[in-house]
Amino acid sequence: MNISRINRVRENMAACGLDQILVTSPLSVYYLTGTMVAPGERMFALYLNANGEIRLFANRLFALNGNVDVPLTEFDDTEDPIGLLSASVKPGKLGVDKTWPSQFTIRLMEALPGMVPVVGSAPVDDARMCKDAEEIALMRESSRMNDEAIARTIAGLQEGMTELELEELYLKNAKAVGGEGGSFTPISCFGANCAEPHHDNDETRLKAGDAVILDVGLMHKRYCSDMTRTVFFKSATDEQKHVYDVCRRANEAGRAAVRPGLPMCEFDRAARKVIEDAGYGKYFIHRTGHGIGLEVHEHPDNSSTSQIIARPGMCFSVEPGIYLPGNFGVRVEDLVVVTEDGCETLNLASRDFCVVG
Repeated sequence: MNISRINRVRENMAACGLDQILVTSPLSVYYLTGTMVAPGERMFALYLNANGEIRLFANRLFALNGNVDVPLTEFDDTEDPIGLLSASVKPGKLGVDKTWPSQFTIRLMEALPGMVPVVGSAPVDDARMCKDAEEIALMRESSRMNDEAIARTIAGLQEGMTELELEELYLKNAKAVGGEGGSFTPISCFGANCAEPHHDNDETRLKAGDAVILDVGLMHKRYCSDMTRTVFFKSATDEQKHVYDVCRRANEAGRAAVRPGLPMCEFDRAARKVIEDAGYGKYFIHRTGHGIGLEVHEHPDNSSTSQIIARPGMCFSVEPGIYLPGNFGVRVEDLVVVTEDGCETLNLASRDFCVVG
C-alpha cells in the first residue's frame, strides 16, 4: 500500500466533495496498493473513505489473502459480492470509477437505495497525472528502451517488406531491448497510408520514395513509452522534405512551450501555430498529445480545449502531424515530463530528416 498516493487521493476527494469512492480500474488499484489483478467479469473494488477506511474486495480466485497489505474481503463464485460491498458503503454520494460495469453499479444502487453514485474517477486520475520520482525514473527508462528499439527497427527497413512485417520487427526489437511487450499495437505505415493517423497495418509493401511512419511504444515494469518517427525510404521529394521540416519545428515549438503554471492548450497552440503558419493547418487533424503512464492514453489531454494547468511531474506526448490525403503524412512525437521550470524530453532518438536505404 502506497500511503503517500492514498493520502493524495483523499486530498483530491475532499476537493471534489466526495467522502467515499470505489476504485475499480485494475491499474488504479495497482497504483495505490501495488497489487495487480485482471478481474475479467468478476467484481474487484477498492473502497476508500475520507475517514481513513480502506478495504479491497476481491474473488478468492485471485489468491490475494496474505499477499496484500490492505484490509481484504474475499468472496467466491457462490457468494454475492455486492452484498459484501454494501456493508462498507455509506449512504449519500459514492464516487464510482468511470469504467465500472453498470451491472455492478445498478445492483449496488438496488442494495443501497440511500446511495447516490456519481462519476468518481477524478481523485485517482488527478493523483496519477503527476508522477512521483519512482514513476518518472520508470518512464525515462521505458523511453530509453523505446529509443533503442525504434533505431533497430528503422535500420531493418527493406524494400518489399509489408507494414505487418515491420510491426513484427518492432515488437521483436522491443523484446530484445528488455521491453515487456508493446504498450499498444504499433502503427507502421508506408506511402499514402501515412496520411491516416491511426492506420491499421496491412500488406502494403515498402517501395522507394515512400514516407514511413513508426508510432511505437513498449512496457517497462508496467509503465508505457510512446514515440513516433517519420523517415523516407531511398529518396524524398522537396515537398516531403518541407513538410517534415514544418512538423519537426512544430514538435520543437510544442516542447519548448511546456512549463508549469500554463494551461495545456498553450502547448497545443504553440505546435499548431507552426503548422498553420506554413499553410498546413487543415491537415493537422488531431490533438497535439495525451497523458501517459500506466496507460498509454490517460489524463490529461494536450489539446486546444484543455484548461488543465501544467504541474511538475505531469507526463504527456507532443505529437504534431501533417496528413496529405492520397499522398503521404508526417508525425514527430516525443514524451515530456514537466519540471519545476520547463520540461524534460524523455526521447533521445534523432529527429533529423532521414532517408534510409
